[in-house]
Amino acid sequence: MAMDELLNALQWPAMVVTLAAAWLVGGRSATRRTWGFWVFVLSNVLWCIWGAVTQSYALIVLQVGLFAMNLRGVRKNKEEEHAEPGAKHRCASPLDAGGTARKHDAH
Repeated sequence: MAMDELLNALQWPAMVVTLAAAWLVGGRSATRRTWGFWVFVLSNVLWCIWGAVTQSYALIVLQVGLFAMNLRGVRKNKEEEHAEPGAKHRCASPLDAGGTARKHDAH
């Protein structure tokens, strides 16, 4: 197999790795989510290589942006882990985990 064909075929493993990363990040276990982050990093690298070979520069920029958002998510998770016990958790949703409307606290 020629190098061009091999690099062109890289899109398929990159897609599989991306799906695996998304599945891992959606897990309940912190360990599984951490693995998901690193698998996403691998998918970013694979997509950037494929994007460079195919001159898909928008894809490369997208992967860099997604990597930055993943880093932000990791940082926010660490902040929550180190938050004081009993501290109020901010949530943009007006519904609780069961789908019931939340009561607003008086400030």
